[in-house]
Amino acid sequence: MSQAEHKAGAPQSVRCFIVTVSDTRTEATDSSGRAIAELLTAAGHQVAGRRIVKDDPDLVRSTVEHQLTSMSAQAIILTGGTGLTSRDSTYEVVIGLLQKRLDGFGELFRMLSFEQIGPAAMMSRACAGLAAGHIVVSLPGSEGAVRLAMERLIIPELGHLVQQAAK
Repeated sequence: MSQAEHKAGAPQSVRCFIVTVSDTRTEATDSSGRAIAELLTAAGHQVAGRRIVKDDPDLVRSTVEHQLTSMSAQAIILTGGTGLTSRDSTYEVVIGLLQKRLDGFGELFRMLSFEQIGPAAMMSRACAGLAAGHIVVSLPGSEGAVRLAMERLIIPELGHLVQQAAK
């Protein structure tokens, strides 16, 4: 079976929930969350909702867990909180919730990021995987990183990821 045949049954439109993890962003300043929403919509996907939460592990976990049980979204995309500072907790929360990790996502993202920003790409803790039948993707907080991941990795495979998660 060719790659095209394999993807033929994938949904063309996926319902996504966007979580911005930040102690400082507001609706007016959340350029990364806005970029995710715009790119998803332009690609024919649906934004089931958006939320900004403080970079607090309990808040991030409860927000993601609520989406995992609500069934309003097939994919949850987080932005922010993936760095190395003492306040960055998104990676630990997401990894703790994943039942299956997509290690290749983080590896590919860092490779693509390296082409743009050099060795600082190693500090990215972007990750993705499957939790409770949902695709969960955690991206850095910068708009440039979000656009890179969305355009080069997530949008081209989102329907296929959801299709495989449903099997």
